[in-house]
Amino acid sequence: MKSKYTSFQPRAILFSYFPFFHQLNLFIVRKMASVKCVSKGCGAPGPVPAGSIRLYSMRFCPFAQRTRLVLNAKGIKHDIVNINLRDKPDWFLEKNPLGQVPTLETSAGEVIYESPITCEYLDEVYPEKKLLPETPLGKAQHRMLLENFSKITPLTYKIPMGRLKGEDISGLHTELKKRFSVLNEALAKKKSKFFSGDGVGMTDYMAWPWFERLEVFELSDCLEGSPELKAWVQRMSQDPVVQVSGHSVDIYKDYYKTYLEGKPNFDYGL
Repeated sequence: MKSKYTSFQPRAILFSYFPFFHQLNLFIVRKMASVKCVSKGCGAPGPVPAGSIRLYSMRFCPFAQRTRLVLNAKGIKHDIVNINLRDKPDWFLEKNPLGQVPTLETSAGEVIYESPITCEYLDEVYPEKKLLPETPLGKAQHRMLLENFSKITPLTYKIPMGRLKGEDISGLHTELKKRFSVLNEALAKKKSKFFSGDGVGMTDYMAWPWFERLEVFELSDCLEGSPELKAWVQRMSQDPVVQVSGHSVDIYKDYYKTYLEGKPNFDYGL
């Protein structure tokens, strides 16, 4: 009888059976992700080694964090090059004319960018531990939920910026609570612990980075009245992949202080 692990890489099997080694791998990933950013005038990195993939990232970018979450969740061998988004190297703009992170580069020199696209690409190319739903309907529901969530992300920036400028943010605050209520209803209908079911999946990882920053932006109170969503946030915060793919509240607060002052310190905490 054909083994169900026939298509798995030995490394993936090792992490499946020995959680300690997976935790060790995640620790190594965190160390790799702590490299200081490169800016204009810095030399280009060498070719991506065979059997690996490279992520061009920025440590505090929530969109790039999506791709880091997927890389870590799937145990994909990778390296990270952090980019100074205010002073980008010319060679990076040649790879991605938009100059945005996340950007992936393969050992064949292929370049993929935009966070949903990079995450779906990784899930297809590295089939171990699938994060996306298997059915067309499941994939459609995932994308519809993300489309709904895309209306939330601008609010998480507009509210703290408006607060900083002394503007009336009550309307934006109310809108964010309503948006969270819609997500809460969607999660309640699923009757599961996560948006992806009983385990963490792609939908959860794609939404998480902004929820991780709610306390930083003083928006946690917007979860009041959305009990299922609030419980989801608590469960997600305990996920081992989540715990090594972001930063502490204090680190975020200090970084975003520099961001709101107009002088973002991309290397804060290193």
